Amino acid sequence: MAWNEPGGGNQHDPWSGGGRRGSGGNNNGGGGNDGNRGGGNNQGPPDLDEALKKFQNKLNSMLGGSGKKGGGGKKDSGGNKPRNIFALPGLLLIIALAIWAAMGFYLVDQSERGVVLRFGEFQEVVTPGLQWNPPLIDDVRMVNVTRVRSLTQTQSMLTQDENIVSVEISAQYQVADPRDFVLNVRNPQLSIENALDSALRHVVGGTDMIEILTSGREILGSSVRSRLQSYLDSYGTGMLLQTINVESTSPPTAVQDAFDDVIRAREDRQRTINEAMAYANAVIPAAQGQAQRLIEQGQGYRESVVAEAQGQSNRFNALLTQYQDSPDIMRERLYLETMSTIYGDTPKVLLDVSENAPLMYLPLDQMRGAGAGVTRSSNSASENEEIDPRVLERMRSGQSSTNSNNSSTRREGR
Repeated sequence: MAWNEPGGGNQHDPWSGGGRRGSGGNNNGGGGNDGNRGGGNNQGPPDLDEALKKFQNKLNSMLGGSGKKGGGGKKDSGGNKPRNIFALPGLLLIIALAIWAAMGFYLVDQSERGVVLRFGEFQEVVTPGLQWNPPLIDDVRMVNVTRVRSLTQTQSMLTQDENIVSVEISAQYQVADPRDFVLNVRNPQLSIENALDSALRHVVGGTDMIEILTSGREILGSSVRSRLQSYLDSYGTGMLLQTINVESTSPPTAVQDAFDDVIRAREDRQRTINEAMAYANAVIPAAQGQAQRLIEQGQGYRESVVAEAQGQSNRFNALLTQYQDSPDIMRERLYLETMSTIYGDTPKVLLDVSENAPLMYLPLDQMRGAGAGVTRSSNSASENEEIDPRVLERMRSGQSSTNSNNSSTRREGR
């Protein structure tokens, strides 16, 4: 049977000291209950109802309320105390102050900075950690300074050569100054979008469409970044650009095919130019080398001609000196050398024969070539002919008469 079940034999309180009862005797009496709860041998925890009653009595005494009645229905010997009208408001004020002070604690994350506004006026920028500011007086606005924010825009705009081009561009930025980011602009996201659109239109409006579609995309991105950062600095937004990426540039959809044809034609033109440049790079060095060789040959020929002319001049001066000493001898010598030079290279042969002797045709050119070690063919029929011994004998016999008349013939020739 449970310990608190009425009529049961087990009337032991589990919190009582071994089931002992107070000196009241009877369980139904008021004095017995008081003795059972507050007896000297009770080792259990205090009763919750009793604790609440004690707190209520103390609160009433602080507020000046009536004292607690005894168990027999009589008033406490203390009587009624005068009520303190400031006690309850003071207690409520203390509790409100405690709650207000507790509300002022907050934690700033490592990636954040707190901008403190006191009655709407900037006070300070708090660093990461546990911070306290008076609530309802200070307004703390958290700003993440490490997160990279991004935005992307696609706009159609007019170029310098009055063509429409569509540009898709993206920007990444961070908060560099939390104070300016919170106080100087009402909507930072909208501000940077408008500034990016303005900077992009300004740069595209000063560039030809061909440059934007082909090789000018990198220059376009750098120009937009520098101009956009100058806009943000002049606005005092407290934002710092990280990167500007030109994602794509394309003409309007209605004329896309025509632009593709133009681009292919331009690529063909560039390829032809590259082939021509390659051919020029191959031909020009060869032509330059040939020209240099001809120049060097001309210089060599000039030097040889000049040297030969100088040699002949020196020889003529030397012969002039000798001629002045003995004119007859030098005249005879010059005549002989000249005739030797003239008749030395001709295939003709002169024979001094008598008038009555017959003139026979002989292969004298082959005879001269055989004597000099060089074979010259003048007629296929006379190549295998042999020289008649009688002809040779006649030539020997006529040599003496030829030598005797040689001087007279030379003089007549002069």
